[in-house]
Formats: sequence, C-alpha cells, structure tokens
Amino acid sequence: MLVCRISLLAAGCLLLVWIGAGACSETNVLSLYDAIRTAMENNPEMLAMRSALAAQKEDMGIAGSSLLPRLTLEERAMRTNNPPSVFMMKLNQERFSSSDFAMDKLNDPGPFNDFQTLLSLDQPIFLRKAQVGFRMAKQEYAAKKEDYTRKKEEIAVKVAQAYLRILTARSYVGVALRSVDDAKEHGRVAELRYRAGLGLYSDALRAATKVTEAEQRLVRAKKELAVARRWLGFLLGTTEMVDVEETKPEFPLRDIEYYTGAASSRRDIAAMKVRRENAKNNIKLAESTYFPSLGVQGAYQLNDRGRPFGSEGDSWLVTAYLKWDLFDGAGREFEKRKAQHKAAEIEEHLRSLRQFVSFKVHEAYLAVEEARKNMELSESALATAEEGKRHVKTRFENDLSPIVDLLDVQRNLDHARANVSARQNDYYMAVINLGYESGTIMKDLRME
Repeated sequence: MLVCRISLLAAGCLLLVWIGAGACSETNVLSLYDAIRTAMENNPEMLAMRSALAAQKEDMGIAGSSLLPRLTLEERAMRTNNPPSVFMMKLNQERFSSSDFAMDKLNDPGPFNDFQTLLSLDQPIFLRKAQVGFRMAKQEYAAKKEDYTRKKEEIAVKVAQAYLRILTARSYVGVALRSVDDAKEHGRVAELRYRAGLGLYSDALRAATKVTEAEQRLVRAKKELAVARRWLGFLLGTTEMVDVEETKPEFPLRDIEYYTGAASSRRDIAAMKVRRENAKNNIKLAESTYFPSLGVQGAYQLNDRGRPFGSEGDSWLVTAYLKWDLFDGAGREFEKRKAQHKAAEIEEHLRSLRQFVSFKVHEAYLAVEEARKNMELSESALATAEEGKRHVKTRFENDLSPIVDLLDVQRNLDHARANVSARQNDYYMAVINLGYESGTIMKDLRME
C-alpha cells in the first residue's frame, strides 16, 4: 500500500510533465542533414553573416566607382552690383554691347541677375589610390567569403551538438523509464515479502523511496529532452521545439594525416592569407600618394538673366589636369611605415593561427581516441552491472542478500545504462569536432 500511495503522487507529477511536453509529439522529425540544411537557410547568425557578405560585396562597387566618370548638374542664382561680376554675367548671357563700356556703367552697373546652369564631367585617367583601393576591396570580399564558409561549419557543428544532445536526452529518458520499472518491481517484491512475513518493513520503505527517486530522475530527463529540442529549434531559426530521427548518422574516422593535411587550408587560415596580401596592398595604398593623378574635365554652361535653366548664353570648357602632391608634411611616410608594421603584425597572426590549428587538430584526435576507449569501457561496465544485478537479485529472492545490496546494484546499473549512451554520443561529437578543427566537417558530413 505504501508503495502504491507514493507511486500515485509521483504519477501526478509525471502527468504535468507529459502535458508540458505534449507539444513535442507535434514537432517535425528531422535527420541531421535536414537540420543542418534548415539551419543554413534560417539560422540568425547565418542570415547576419550573409548580409555582411553582401555588404562587403558592395564595397567593391564603392571602390570601383572612384574610377568612373562623375557627372554633375548645378543651378545657381546670383544678384550683385559688383562691377567685374556684372561684366562677366553680361558676357556669359551674350548681352554685352558697346554701350556697356561707358564709364558710368562700368563703375556703377547697378544690381544684376544671373541664373547659371552648369553640367560638368570629371573622368580620372590615372588614379593610383583608387586602383589599389578597388583591388583591396575585391580581396577583402574574397576573405569574407572564407569567413562565411567557416561560419557554415560552425553552425553545422552546433546543430550536430544539439542533435546528439537530443539523442542523449532521449536515451536518458529511456534509462529513467527502465529505472522506474525496475524500482517498482523491487518495491512490489519487497512489499510482498513484508506481507508474507519474510521481509522487513524497512525494506519496503527503502524500495518505495527508490521508486520516488527514479520517478524524479525521469521528470528531470524529460525536462532535459524538452530543453534540447527547443535549443535545436533555436539553431534552426524557430521558437518551437524540433525533434530528430532516432538513427545516428555515420561519422567516418580517418588517419591523423588526413586531418593535418586538410587543416593547412582551413577556411579561417585561407581568409587570413588573403588579408595578409591585403596588408601588403595597404603598403601600396600608402605609396600611391607618391604618384600623380591624371584626368580630364568638361563643362557646358547656360546663363540667363530672368529664369532658371534659361539659355540666353551658352559656353563649354574642356580641361586636362595633372595633380602631384610633392610634399604633404611627411604624413605619407608615416602612413607607409604604419602599413608595414600592420603587415608584419598579420604575418605573425597567421603563423600563430597555423600553429594553433595544428595543436587543436592533434588535441581533437586524441579526444576521439579517449572517447572511443571510454565508450568501450562503458559498454563493458554495463555488461558487468547487468550480470551483477542478476546475481544479487537471485540472492535477494532466495533471502541470501538484503534489499540494500539489490538497490545498490540497481543504482550502478542505472548509471551504467546512462553512461553507455552518453559515451557513445561523446564519441560521435569528438569525431565531429575533429572535422571542425581540421576544416573537413562539411565533407565528412557529405554536405558539400
């Protein structure tokens, strides 16, 4: 009776959990590959990175626009009694006559209006700074594309982690359910023995307590499963829970040479190589101020005394120009030395990144070996725990062992069951992390 009362109380708690997690049954069930593809399209970080890449591409157009012609339309209105200005206005309006040479008109012409319409064209022919700037924008876009691909690898790893987290949590729920069933069976046997006068009341109490503890672990396991599903949903760009297939994908493990060879061209290393070249271009950008700039300008002008865009007089102008800054206060020398220091800085960053990547690949490979051995040991421990429980259960049923021994081996068995699932998923995650550290993750997942 005692076991039944406690079980009814716990069942009420379980009902609330099932109601809260009931929405899970309505969720879509995705494979790992479907989940990764969905994240590539809807993950907020990926969407932000995609926008950043598009913005970087526009920088190429901005830099290239400096080499294209500039066409400008201006309209000016002027009123003055300044003698030279009035003289020029009349000439531009083609209204100048011999009477305007009278001394009184030249010295005191009176207020005069002029509407000036100017259409001008400026076309650079040689502009070293703009040419280098366009090349730098193009290379930075190439580096940003490498960053974007690396972000895809990062999101793929996060999705795989969330996927395996759901599988682990689901396994824990299964283990917890078996633990509840086993605890109830122990409680039933203990209560029957107590009623038959073959056991102690304290044994029945201990068994009932273990039932409650097992049901509490089940509640916790279901909560972790719901959290894991919602976390995967977040990575996929939704606020809903997402469920996954039960089957575990295959993750091939190759020799260490495969990963170390691929790591040298990892996406972030490739991006930093491009930025190293851009740092060298930055030196050229500083040196570009030593070069002259060449270009042509043209203008067509309309003048009218009474209305905007009027055409009482018209004229045109064509100019070729060369501009050469011979001395700017030594600023460009400082800019050049600064660019050289920056280039040396990024060279060291690249060298450090290569060394760090090599270290991370070897570390990840050792972690795979550790996870594989732990998985094998956990399976061996489970077999031992199951055999130990079988012996103790037989002894308990034959009144040769106290219930404390049975509950102890049951606890060890529950831990071994959960540990097997955890260690298996740890191994899969270690292999995925190895692919991420070496830059082969998308190829290993067959997502390329």
